[in-house]
Amino acid sequence: MTSSSRHGVIPMTGLPADYRAFHELYRAIYVHWAEFFLGNRHDAEEAVDQAFEELYIAWAEVLSQESPRAYAWAVVRHRTIDCARARKRRPTVVDTAAFETTALRNAVDPIGELEHSLSVFEAIHALPERQHDVIVLLHCMGHTTNEVADIMGITPGGVRSAARFARHRLRQSLGFDRDTSAREGGERT
Repeated sequence: MTSSSRHGVIPMTGLPADYRAFHELYRAIYVHWAEFFLGNRHDAEEAVDQAFEELYIAWAEVLSQESPRAYAWAVVRHRTIDCARARKRRPTVVDTAAFETTALRNAVDPIGELEHSLSVFEAIHALPERQHDVIVLLHCMGHTTNEVADIMGITPGGVRSAARFARHRLRQSLGFDRDTSAREGGERT
């Protein structure tokens, strides 16, 4: 078993068993997430392989963390962002996801739906890091709460909390709270 990297191929034989197991469990998930943001499988693999190189070099420190998975998630996230910056482009979640929604394919007004989708994905992009990742993993990539908790190295309660705060912020930034308040205010009068 090998892993590609910017320096060639890293032989997985001879590496610590716990590192190999971690690599086997999470590499495909990390690559899928990075591809979602970078819009390119090759770039995603490169970013994730750089992250795994970094994790291997610091493996003893990774294992000493309260949550090695949270540490690893942060490394993968940062290598993905670094890859996007190195290519002088921003992550593409907004660009690709807005065009791939079921709502857009079934819309009576595709342009209006596209504008709405772009607004939603721009609002997601503006969320704090943890809330952003939770929303993307849950709603854009279709993972369950327990899967997101496992991937990010946080508790299921932490995922639910981040999702709740993120949905609140999204409602505010998209003006849904104002619409609800206006309707509720109008009904009272």
